[in-house]
Amino acid sequence: MYKIDSTQNRIAPLEAKRFGELGFTERKHLQEWLENCPQALAQGDGEELLIIQKEFDGFDDTRERLDLLAVDKDGNLVIIENKLDDTGRDVIWQALKYAGYCANLSKSQVVDIYQRYLNQKAQETGQPPANAADSLIEFLEVDGLEAAQINRIKTQRLIFVAARYRKEVTNTALWLSQFGIACQCFKVTPYQAGNELFLNVEQIIPTPESSEFMIGMVAKEDEEKSADTEQKQRHTLRLAFWEQTLEAFSHSNCALYNNISPAKDHWLSAGSGIRGMPYQLIFGKNEVRVGLSLQNSQAEANTFVFERLEAQKDEIEAAFGHLLVWLPLYNKKACRIQYAKAVDGYDKANWPEMIQWLVTHMTQLEVALRDPLKTINQKLKHKTFKAVEVAND
Repeated sequence: MYKIDSTQNRIAPLEAKRFGELGFTERKHLQEWLENCPQALAQGDGEELLIIQKEFDGFDDTRERLDLLAVDKDGNLVIIENKLDDTGRDVIWQALKYAGYCANLSKSQVVDIYQRYLNQKAQETGQPPANAADSLIEFLEVDGLEAAQINRIKTQRLIFVAARYRKEVTNTALWLSQFGIACQCFKVTPYQAGNELFLNVEQIIPTPESSEFMIGMVAKEDEEKSADTEQKQRHTLRLAFWEQTLEAFSHSNCALYNNISPAKDHWLSAGSGIRGMPYQLIFGKNEVRVGLSLQNSQAEANTFVFERLEAQKDEIEAAFGHLLVWLPLYNKKACRIQYAKAVDGYDKANWPEMIQWLVTHMTQLEVALRDPLKTINQKLKHKTFKAVEVAND
């Protein structure tokens, strides 16, 4: 790794260090860094991990504890083992034991484990704890906890983090991967340049280039062995609902969804004129919803638009004809403005009424927000945010 000196047009090597000589420890430093920045373990596709516990020791008849426990976007449990300067010989065996222990955890137990973690974090900060079930629903992007598939059979993943890997560790990790056990090895190296310290995190197994291929092969094998019947039913149900909904929109005065295709997700998005801030239709088991989701990659842009819309709340709600729910969702990725109706969504006999409700209220919402969004977008174009994305139309 090199440091760029743009004034001299030169590069200078950074000095690679060992964690031990810098005074860093596994538990107080490396573990804390990864707990608070799990995106350091993201693959090339920007995978997200949600840390749900650290120093977890909730195993029956044993005092062993794993370093970090996380959930990925598919609801799989991820066992993360940190070994600082050297993996040692037994890290694979340790992680396999932990994966075996975790394989028996039910969805409710995972929620309880995460809630205990959130309670502990709240005690440390003096803030009220977040709700574990709600946080998991948001992270997994499902329409309710009953729809979330968490810790299914044979889905546990292993992540190893260390500065140096012994051959017996890397060979075993590659061998396990051939049997569908997801193993990742990340090499972490601290660097120093003067008084500045840097950390390089590099995935070495599987290599980023081969990850997609390996994941695809495992997925294909799983698909051939067994199909997830419930998930397929949900996807089929949603696809049918959206087909009927889009047909109704095509005969309405709302043109938002004219070029949108039906999907298997519980939401359907359409552009609002501001990039990363779509209108959304929501089809859930217990409710249907219309709304505007402010989900630009930069939270500052979302807040900018939300606050200016909220300043016109009375006028917008008068034009819409109902009181809206305004969700700033501070410290999260997105803000939302929405209006919902309770339904028995999976009873097809209710679909005609639900679809008409969505068409009517999305039409009203677009009319109510159209002019405010145009004005705000003009102002947004002249604001400077870090890597903010705004529409040019």
